Amino acid sequence: MKADTLDPLIHVPARLRIVATLAALDDGDALTFTRLQDMIGLTPGNLITHLRKLEEAGYVSSEKTGIGVWSRTTVTLTNRGRAALVAYTEALRSLLGGL
Repeated sequence: MKADTLDPLIHVPARLRIVATLAALDDGDALTFTRLQDMIGLTPGNLITHLRKLEEAGYVSSEKTGIGVWSRTTVTLTNRGRAALVAYTEALRSLLGGL
């Protein structure tokens, strides 16, 4: 298997950490933006940038509730995102198995 079969969106280390962290949750469960940030160690700006790319691809969804200072954003891995991670890990295993 060629390395170009690895999903380039997930292959970025920060995005892989985001997707893998969310995949560890039960289906439909979410993490708050702040909790996810604490868990993976990204700055708010970096996390927003990576989440936007993942959301554009349909891999994650986010929901903002509340108003102003009292707002809270939660992030969930979508079924498409979960399937993409499974395909990514299978491609990586296949690639590494060929060494």
